[in-house]
Amino acid sequence: MQFRQKALSKLQSPEELDLPVRFARPQGRLVLSVTVIAIAVGIFWACTGTVSSKLSAPGILTHAEGSYLLQSPFAGQVTDVLAEEGRLLPPGAPLLKISTDRGDRIVRAVAGGRVTTLVAKAGSVVTTGADVATVERVTHPDDPLVAMLYVPGGSGGTIPVGAPVDLSVQTVPQQRFGVLRGRVKAVGRAPQTQAQLTGFLGDSKLAAQFSRQGSPVAVLVQLERSPATESGYRWSSADGPPYPVGSTTPVTGAVRLSAQRPVDWLLP
Repeated sequence: MQFRQKALSKLQSPEELDLPVRFARPQGRLVLSVTVIAIAVGIFWACTGTVSSKLSAPGILTHAEGSYLLQSPFAGQVTDVLAEEGRLLPPGAPLLKISTDRGDRIVRAVAGGRVTTLVAKAGSVVTTGADVATVERVTHPDDPLVAMLYVPGGSGGTIPVGAPVDLSVQTVPQQRFGVLRGRVKAVGRAPQTQAQLTGFLGDSKLAAQFSRQGSPVAVLVQLERSPATESGYRWSSADGPPYPVGSTTPVTGAVRLSAQRPVDWLLP
């Protein structure tokens, strides 16, 4: 009761009523001010600032029309190879001579292009429909290369035409010569099946590799040209590699997506 009586007496006492009430200490006001400023700066940046991102995808250097698998229309033994890898052939050019039970038959190129792979060798036995060669659809040795990237099906819509692309080329040391420069020229409208990939790449193993995570969307990347480099294309380094890059070389592309405001992530 003694403590309670003292508390009542203090409340009834009029002394110190004229002193101002202290709501917060100076240190507390400083912390509050800093917090308010930080929130204001964050809101301003979210509304006016931009954030860029990249999408990484595997791909291959090729020509715009791709390649095709040449299959033997005959069954028999290969007696002669009439073409060489790397050679340009006109449409209908002979590639192989096959001995069949009805005599010798010639396997010819369906469309003109460069032979990139000869599967059949002299002395080997082939069946009807067997893959015997891969032919790249190209009409001139100096036709420019393109990069074909394969992105997950749900990511195709995020890639704008004209977006810059940095390409790491498997045969070129990146730390020494940098990356190959390019820009997105076209984005596929729909995911591609493994059969469609094989039809363009002319290689079922590559098609299986690119479709391992599902049906991808094809992204066509046009390489930037440069007369100052040995390869004829622009690199992040001044000169690039002192040798040309070839078709069918694997690459990894980093597509720079459009910059977005952070506040857009919060909006529906």
